Amino acid sequence: MSRSIRTLMFFGWMLFSLSAFAAALFETVTGDVKAGATASTATAARKDQRVNPGSVVVTGPKSLATLRFDDGQAIVLNENSEFKISAYSFVRNDPKKDSFVVDLLKGAMRSVSGLLGRRSAQAYAVRVPQATIGIRGTDFMVALVNPAYLSVLSGSIGVTNAAGAVAFGAGTTATVASTTTLATSIAASALPASVAASFKQLSSIAISAAAGAGTATGAAAGGVTMGTVGIAAAVVGVAALAASQDNGTTTGTTGTTGTTAQ
Repeated sequence: MSRSIRTLMFFGWMLFSLSAFAAALFETVTGDVKAGATASTATAARKDQRVNPGSVVVTGPKSLATLRFDDGQAIVLNENSEFKISAYSFVRNDPKKDSFVVDLLKGAMRSVSGLLGRRSAQAYAVRVPQATIGIRGTDFMVALVNPAYLSVLSGSIGVTNAAGAVAFGAGTTATVASTTTLATSIAASALPASVAASFKQLSSIAISAAAGAGTATGAAAGGVTMGTVGIAAAVVGVAALAASQDNGTTTGTTGTTGTTAQ
């Protein structure tokens, strides 16, 4: 195999990797917050650190974290929580590629929709052990103490499991006991004290209007994939370099790649 072909294959793989990975960044990190492939191997997270699909985020006692996804979506994790980004894909000009699937495994979280959630609600899912939650341009909270509890701050959610699907609008508090029990609305006063405290903490956190409006900068401007022009320029530059090397010469090349938020 010629050097040029090997070089093109290598850089093609690199470009694919850049387009396939990175979903969000830590907008805020307070206290003991970790991220990694599993909860047991997670290491300390820092502000502005990028987070890839498949990653697990864990928060310790008196700790909080805000994840900002490339479409402007915000996830706020309360203390003693475990959360996984199971699938994420966002390309600003290609809604057909939208995918947002996350799992709350422990604790409590708040979700504020971004562009993906508003234009591709069918591609959005927050999963908890008892059910799957879908949205319609929504700001909502969920806490796990077995059963699960939910509170809708704005918009609406749909809670689906083996028992059926139920929709809840803004101002509603609800609970779902198991995968075979239909979700039901309850009075906010019926929330367990620990859940009420979690919801009070999460709802008090200000989520920036710009991101909530789906106008996040950086990667969100073009999605998690590199811009088409950037990819083409990079490939052309690599091809020129590889060709020059095959001819026994080396020439300077300049390629421009798309940018992602760091």
